[in-house]
Amino acid sequence: MDIEKLVQEITREVLKEVGSGTTVVQKKDGNYDPSYAKYIDHTVLKPDTMTSTVKRFCDEAKEWKFASVCVNPIHVKYVSEQLAGTGVKTCCVIGFPLGANTPFVKAVETMEAVKNGAEEVDMVINVGALKDKNYNLVYEDIKGVVDAAHPKALVKVIIETCLLTDEEKVRACELAKQAKADFVKTSTGFGSGGATVEDIRLMKRTVGDSMMVKASTGINDRKTCDQMLNAGAVRMGTSKGIKIVMGENADPASKNEY
Repeated sequence: MDIEKLVQEITREVLKEVGSGTTVVQKKDGNYDPSYAKYIDHTVLKPDTMTSTVKRFCDEAKEWKFASVCVNPIHVKYVSEQLAGTGVKTCCVIGFPLGANTPFVKAVETMEAVKNGAEEVDMVINVGALKDKNYNLVYEDIKGVVDAAHPKALVKVIIETCLLTDEEKVRACELAKQAKADFVKTSTGFGSGGATVEDIRLMKRTVGDSMMVKASTGINDRKTCDQMLNAGAVRMGTSKGIKIVMGENADPASKNEY
């Protein structure tokens, strides 16, 4: 086979692989650091998300060994099947993104998610109830999800920090701790803002060693990831996990993505 035919054959094979959706391994340069992967919840929550996109995120999570793939409830069973035996967890959002469902609905949603294979659930609190100082409702809301999830799945409580005062953030974290949730988490990605170093420090100071903290939204590069880790977070909700592991700079246009 002459060189021209060889090049044509290789080109056809590469295009075939790309067209079939097979993951193409990216070149890993000197900035590559695989230790960041364990902090990443590879997140795909947009309302127009198709199965093909979820498949790509699962393939990426398996390749890069992320902590989990975080999806809406409709995709949980599929993701669980895709990730079976890989060590990557299936994560599902509950009461997402507004948190305004009743406690009963969130508990049932959690039970179904766990039945479908969710190993972690990220639930949104009732923000309005917190602001009304209806703390019993907020507690029962969280506790219902915890009871439905434990012991099969961890529970992360999204408090939507951009909507809260510091006093309300502390109260939300205290209620999550009393309900025996596993994490407190900053944001949905659908609010007016995302994680900040100040909020992570405040949340960690409130829950201490009894709970873990997840930073979400705007974690688009390693520098930001490092800031959140240093402030006390141990998980990052982001769709930019590959950039973080690779040590690439963030795209300014995607500043507020998950």
